[in-house]
Amino acid sequence: MGDASADQTVRSFLAPIQVGDRCSGVVAEVTRSEVTVTLDGFAARPLGAVGPLDVSWQQRMADAAAVGQRITAEVLAVDLEEGRARLSMAATENPELWAFLKRLRFGQRLSGTVAAIESFGVFVALDEGPDHPVHLGVGFITYPELSWRRLEAVSEVVEVGQRVYCEFLQFDTWNGEARLSLRATRPDPFLGFAEGITVGQRLTGQVTKLVPFGVFVQVTDGVEGLVRLPELSSMPIKAPEDVVRTGEEITVIVTDIDHERRRLSLSLRQA
Repeated sequence: MGDASADQTVRSFLAPIQVGDRCSGVVAEVTRSEVTVTLDGFAARPLGAVGPLDVSWQQRMADAAAVGQRITAEVLAVDLEEGRARLSMAATENPELWAFLKRLRFGQRLSGTVAAIESFGVFVALDEGPDHPVHLGVGFITYPELSWRRLEAVSEVVEVGQRVYCEFLQFDTWNGEARLSLRATRPDPFLGFAEGITVGQRLTGQVTKLVPFGVFVQVTDGVEGLVRLPELSSMPIKAPEDVVRTGEEITVIVTDIDHERRRLSLSLRQA
C-alpha cells in the first residue's frame, strides 16, 4: 500500500506539468548518463532528469551541473508511469535560440548560407534567428537530405558560401539545431519515373556501384535500382564482379516498384 500511495503522490505532482513548462529545483546527483533534480514542491525524491546532451550546448556535463546547484530547466517530456520529467537546461541557457527553434514548423522554408561542410553533414547559417553558441550555423543538413541522388561528394550539391533554400524537418533539442532538407525543395525524380514503368518492363542502365549483396544500376538521371546477387546470374556466383563491372551498361527487368520506400528492384538474370 505504501508503494502504491507513493506512486500516486508522484503522478499527482507530475500530472499538471506540461511540455514547455519551466521547472526549478536542486541538482541531486550528477552521473555520466544524467543529472537528477529534486524539483521544487516535491522533496521526497528527484523526479527531474537531464540527459547528457540536454545539460548544455557549450559546456561538458561535469562543468555545467554540480550537486546542490539550483537550476531552472524546460520540460521536454513527462512520463507518469516512470514518475519522471525529462528536462533541458540548455533551453534556459540559450532562451533566444530555443524560442526561435520551437517556433519553426515542419515543411517551413528557410534560407541561409552554407557555413561549413563536415564529415557528418552541412551547417547552414540561417538568415533569420540568432547565432548558435557552438556551431557555425543553426541549420544542419545530413547527407541523405542533400539530394535525391546518391552522391560521391558533397561538392556535387553545395559548397561553403553558397546560398541555399531548405525545408525544416525537426528541432534537434540535443544539439540546438534546425534539421533541414535541401532535397525536399526539389522534385523527387523517383516518383515521376516510377509512374511511367511497370513490373516486367525492360530498362537499360549503367552499373554505378558494386556491393556484397548486389549492384546498383542508374536507369535514368537521379534514379537507381538494385539488382540483388541472386538476380545477377542464373548460375551461382560469389561476388557481383563475377558478372558485371562499374560503368558497364546492362539491360535489366523491373521486378518490384516500392513507391513508399522509393526502391526499385531489378533483375539481370531475367533479362
